[in-house]
Amino acid sequence: MTEMTMDDMVLVSVDDHVVEPPDAFLRHFPERLKSRAPVVERVGTADLWVWDKVQFGTSGLNAVAGRPKSEYGREPVAYEQMREGCYRVQARIDDMNANGVLGSMCFPSFPSYAGSVLFKKAESDPEVALAAVRAYNDWHVHEWCAAAPGRFIPLIILPLWDLAASLEEVRRMSVLGVHAASFPDNPDVLGLPALHGDHWEPLWKAFSDARMVINCHIGSGDRPGHASPSTPITAWITSFPMSISMAAANWLNASFWRRYPDLRMALSEGGIGWIPYLLERADFTQVQHGEWTNVDFGGEKPSDVFKRHILTCFIDDIFGIKNLDSMNEDMVCWECDYPHSDTLWPQSPECIWASVKQLPREKIDKITHRNAMREYSYDPFSIIGRENCTVAALRAKATHVDIRPKSNLGGLGTQSMESADNNRRPVTSGEINDMFARVDKH
Repeated sequence: MTEMTMDDMVLVSVDDHVVEPPDAFLRHFPERLKSRAPVVERVGTADLWVWDKVQFGTSGLNAVAGRPKSEYGREPVAYEQMREGCYRVQARIDDMNANGVLGSMCFPSFPSYAGSVLFKKAESDPEVALAAVRAYNDWHVHEWCAAAPGRFIPLIILPLWDLAASLEEVRRMSVLGVHAASFPDNPDVLGLPALHGDHWEPLWKAFSDARMVINCHIGSGDRPGHASPSTPITAWITSFPMSISMAAANWLNASFWRRYPDLRMALSEGGIGWIPYLLERADFTQVQHGEWTNVDFGGEKPSDVFKRHILTCFIDDIFGIKNLDSMNEDMVCWECDYPHSDTLWPQSPECIWASVKQLPREKIDKITHRNAMREYSYDPFSIIGRENCTVAALRAKATHVDIRPKSNLGGLGTQSMESADNNRRPVTSGEINDMFARVDKH
């Protein structure tokens, strides 16, 4: 067999993001409710979502792919301040090709990762909130994903304030071939019922029956806290992926896994380097404390349950790759995170190849695409042909794509970012939080 090269890889990302175009909801709202659909309006220099006269912060925050790294902190607040690939599907395909990425699963922006912005509307007008959830899913499946068959893994949101409506949406979308749903990493924080009880049992069964993976994106329920307003923001960015460990432990201790052996979930954008210790600690805890805590793992070790049911995902995690033998290599997937600031676009192949090139080809194939294709029932090869899915084949289609960083696109910044070079100081958590608060005040 010829030795594998970087260009031979097939890359499928299980965590990217889409910025919804201004009329995404409007086109799919019921005719009698169209006047109640969320739309984008220009307010000053910002593009804001407006829903029943209430303004929401821009959906473009952190859509910084294509900027020089020195300008990542200037958060875009208008569509023209982002790469078109953030919100235009054909431009996204170009950017995927330029990055050698075959497949992508995209989390929402305006609705939030698991749709919690839409949940709030349900408190005052559940009919309009449900219409918004359904409209988002219809836009995402019938427009965004359908525009390029074989290139996207559809990911839906659910009206989780209404269990019956959620079950109906799972049925409606599964008929269309959808095998992924977003769910809050900690529903309690959003005022929803806890994982540990009977409330969600019908939904777990529906997910299992439809072979639909539960995707818990970091920050979708619990939002990682900041140490203090004066702490450099790099401290928060450093610990951000690992903060999902609390949710991981919470889900691991749920009782429903034994009832649904085929049920799967993903810890989206959480990284993998910390997973071996979590599993070691979970097993220790069960041995040391199990006789008084009364958590029943059915005679298995907690790590066995984790390895069977929970997908983990990484962007660039050399330590995690070196410790695959402490995880389940069949449940590890790769993610690109386009267009957020952790993305390595357009150099993702170069970066992941540096981490995996020492592995056997079988393992490389598993974590770069085969695991994702299996668990998400995603088969692009039958549509596109495997020979057209490699890094080399895709990049050959993107010679026209300008991947050079573009400066001075505009957006929000902090006082530290605006200071003269000789007065620059670390950007703090307080400054970033204040910057986001300014968006909400538009």
